[in-house]
Amino acid sequence: MSTSEMPRDDLAASLAARRELGPDYDAAFADAIAARIEQSAAVRHSAAVADERAERAVALTVLCVTLGVSIPTSAIAAGYAGLSGLVVVWAALVAINVAFALRRRPR
Repeated sequence: MSTSEMPRDDLAASLAARRELGPDYDAAFADAIAARIEQSAAVRHSAAVADERAERAVALTVLCVTLGVSIPTSAIAAGYAGLSGLVVVWAALVAINVAFALRRRPR
């Protein structure tokens, strides 16, 4: 049974129980359904927050690695190829970061 079917099964069982109990329990039934909806929304929200934090951590890691790599590669490129080597290295670093930023963007 998938996770999307479980709440439907629970709801169907709750509706069957409500029919057996009668209209005197309508308020309690509505409260129980509202509590389940709020709980489900809270779980989804916390998962979305965790995903956002993970994405930020990955983006920060890529930025730090790019900055760390840029110093020695710039020195090597400038030493061997001069300004043209430096331009090529920085163009590559910019391309990597742009590609990463476009890949992470929600569609």
